Order: sequence, then structure tokens, then C-alpha cells
Amino acid sequence: MSRAYVGSIDQGTTGTRFIVFDHGGRVVANAYERHERRYPEPGWAEHDPIELWENTKAVVSRGLA
Repeated sequence: MSRAYVGSIDQGTTGTRFIVFDHGGRVVANAYERHERRYPEPGWAEHDPIELWENTKAVVSRGLA
């Protein structure tokens, strides 16, 4: 059996998810972290890029652990 894995980062509007799949496509690890969305002006939405980066590092670390 292959020990190959695939990791996927999903950056959404409310959070960041990291999922690890095995060779058969089964989920073997999963981590999620919410992030804040800000509305500085009517009709505008923004995210803090530092928060996104920190959350991405955190979910990848937890998923690989």
C-alpha cells in the first residue's frame, strides 16, 4: 500500500481548512480555524492577510501532527 498523501488548503470567507487524504481518497486528518471578516465601508469586505497566514500555518501544523 502506498504511503502517499495529499494535503489541501481551503481558504474560505469564514475560515481556513486543511485536509489530508490518503492514497484511496479517504480523509485522514482535518483542521479548521475561523477568521474575522471586516466591513470598513458599505459594500466592502476584507480580511487581515497576517491573520490568514497565521491561521494557514496553524491548520497545516495541526493537520500534519
